[in-house]
Amino acid sequence: MTDANHSSPLTPGYPRIGVVLSSGGGRGVYAHTGFLMALESLGLPISAMAGCSAGALVGGMVASGTPLSNWVSTLTTVEKKDFWQPLSLPGFFWRMVGHKGRGISGLSDTQTAQEFCRKNLNAQIFEDCQFPFYALAINLDDGEKIIFSTGELAPRIMASAAIPILYQPVKIDNKYCCDGAVVDFAPTDAICCLQNLDVVIINHVSQSSDGTQSMEQTLSQPWSMLKIIDRLLYRSRPWYLPDERTSSKRVSSQRCPCGCGAIIVVIEPKLPELTWPMTDGGMKILTMARAQTVDLLSPYQTALQIDPRGMLLKQLAEGCESNAQIPVQNKNLDGVL
Repeated sequence: MTDANHSSPLTPGYPRIGVVLSSGGGRGVYAHTGFLMALESLGLPISAMAGCSAGALVGGMVASGTPLSNWVSTLTTVEKKDFWQPLSLPGFFWRMVGHKGRGISGLSDTQTAQEFCRKNLNAQIFEDCQFPFYALAINLDDGEKIIFSTGELAPRIMASAAIPILYQPVKIDNKYCCDGAVVDFAPTDAICCLQNLDVVIINHVSQSSDGTQSMEQTLSQPWSMLKIIDRLLYRSRPWYLPDERTSSKRVSSQRCPCGCGAIIVVIEPKLPELTWPMTDGGMKILTMARAQTVDLLSPYQTALQIDPRGMLLKQLAEGCESNAQIPVQNKNLDGVL
């Protein structure tokens, strides 16, 4: 379900590039930020963007016009209390025992996190974003996915990022909504055919659950509850990723399954885990994500800038990396990290 469609002016003579940012928890926030910094340094402007969970948070910030340098500065000083305010233990047990858990839908409300978003957003509503932006959530009333594209950004971003059990659902237009990863890791359908795009770049940084770790190992780790949620959410790979058993590619491509002709390019960086809700180690992930994105996409930089439907598809199909030495020009990013 999509609220509304945006329109965006075409950049004369330049392919239309869409970006989709996957779910990914705390790690995803830093990884997507590094990814977008890399796109900026490669000179790849964004015509439309969609995000899920962590991808909705980072995507919403950038779409609202918040400079990447400002957002990076925010991440260097962010603290757990800025986005995580769980119930006190006495209060939790009193409500569980005295009221049989009535009304407890998550360990933390989202008001603090929403205020964090509002403070860092440059625009407060979707309609004022610098390019079309969409955020994916699940509507708990009917179990269907909902793609937000109008209204106030902060509550809808948090609806997309409200991890079940950990966060309380967010009430939007009298509907209770939570983490979009329950239904879709990366909402390509929100922008691909609707925005007349030439190429869609998916940054997939969701946790993986390959089944090799036993439940005993899971229960011995910190935040076991979250690990169990991860096992449920990420038990299968999404349609846009190649089969791990037959491919080790970190860049893959295909045409849009809807038939619009757009090329879908997926990158899957190799990044360390970041135990939620900790932020220590986040900037290392950001730096790694930025470097890996440049490394993975710079061979295709010219094709992305000139002819993604023709040159890019051919180059990806052939595995050609003849442009690997293309110089990458950083635009106002030097010295940010």
